[in-house]
Amino acid sequence: MTSRKPDEPLARNSRLRLVRPRSLATARRAVTTRRTRPAPRPPEGTPPRAELARQARHVLADAVRIARWAAVEGGARTVPRTGPGAVPPQERAAAALDLTPGQVRAGWDRARLAGLVELHGDTARPGWRLHAWDRDDSAVLRGWVALFDAWSLVHPAPEGVAPGAVAEVVEAVPQVLSLLQLSQGPVPVPALLDLLGQRVEELRGERCEVPVPERAPEAPAEAGTAGLPALLDWALEGLAAVGALTLDPGADERHATLTPLGNWAVWVKLEQICVAAQSPAGNIEQSAEDMLRGCARLTPGPARDEYRAWLAARTLSSAVAELLAVARGEDALLRGLAFEALRVVGAPAEAEVRATVAEPPLRPYALLWLAEYEGADPDDAQEVLTREEATWLWVDTAAAVADHGESALLVRHLDSAVQGTVPALLDEVRAVGHPRTVQVLVALAAAHPDPALAKAVRRAAFQVHTGGA
Repeated sequence: MTSRKPDEPLARNSRLRLVRPRSLATARRAVTTRRTRPAPRPPEGTPPRAELARQARHVLADAVRIARWAAVEGGARTVPRTGPGAVPPQERAAAALDLTPGQVRAGWDRARLAGLVELHGDTARPGWRLHAWDRDDSAVLRGWVALFDAWSLVHPAPEGVAPGAVAEVVEAVPQVLSLLQLSQGPVPVPALLDLLGQRVEELRGERCEVPVPERAPEAPAEAGTAGLPALLDWALEGLAAVGALTLDPGADERHATLTPLGNWAVWVKLEQICVAAQSPAGNIEQSAEDMLRGCARLTPGPARDEYRAWLAARTLSSAVAELLAVARGEDALLRGLAFEALRVVGAPAEAEVRATVAEPPLRPYALLWLAEYEGADPDDAQEVLTREEATWLWVDTAAAVADHGESALLVRHLDSAVQGTVPALLDEVRAVGHPRTVQVLVALAAAHPDPALAKAVRRAAFQVHTGGA
């Protein structure tokens, strides 16, 4: 009888071929079933999303022009710096776009805040929203909302005001916006000033601050409301600068009115607050790990509601740090869910997620997160992974299914591997060095109904366990 190499029957056996390949995006969702929940309807009279997007494009028109000019002018590099004999970049942009240098600087700041350009060290690259600007209304609205959230960075605060007083006004402005939305029309600025003063006093009371009896004359005073009129003017002008409201001089006193965009944005924020207050599954007070464990039993729509509720009750920086700490743990399911929650965070998590690319266990998740953040379709995002990274992610996802899913899910997960045959998959799984490789292969061998495939997988598990080739 002719001798044959041990792997030859595996390669020739059609039962050991992976004939139904699926994307890694599908594999990442093996534990849960994707199902969305109808979104709440905006108030009656709100313009359609297409009209809101048109208005947002108008507000950010100069920012888009400058971002596109920078992309063509500098490619992947930052806008050229001023040097001996060089024309300052803002002047070259102003000449090319028929804008003043001041308009260029303002437009560039808006482009950064709206995610139209992204800064990576000394380089500026077109953001994914810029690529999607003309065809994706949702991307446009998300970009405008990012600018709306950053209104306090658009307009410099008055000089000579203590930073604490500025922070109090920024924290109190949502109450002012809520009053404007409920009024559904112009509101006198004095009425807004009264509300602002009340809210600032409430915030100070919540902090249980003890008044300081004596203060140096040159130190700016934070107590009282003497400086609030100037700060309210600053806030209203900043919100007007991003297109959220309009200011009317009026016959006797000024009035502020939300624009349709501003009205819609405030409604969106109020909806988020309502979600946070309700926390449908009751995870708002839990740690990140316990919250994610609770969300593992939910379908994706309700899970995202829980993520939003949990995030709304915390500062974003601490929430992102807590989610990444969970992702660094041993539970592969929680690792995947942590990055799902980070997708809800969006832009504020980019720097922290980008830093985890250097951590091998988190690298595939981080690369996929960044690819989707930059506009890649989730089903195509896996193309950013190398073969080794894709195999690591396959094993990690298999570990999550083995720990928390059913045997049938683990068998179906086999079809999501990028390799074309089981022998090729087993060779690469052995080489990738995932700490859960043995447990995953043993579980897969026990679950699979095909005796030949189960035998091959058991042999691979034994080889990994004993350190064999």
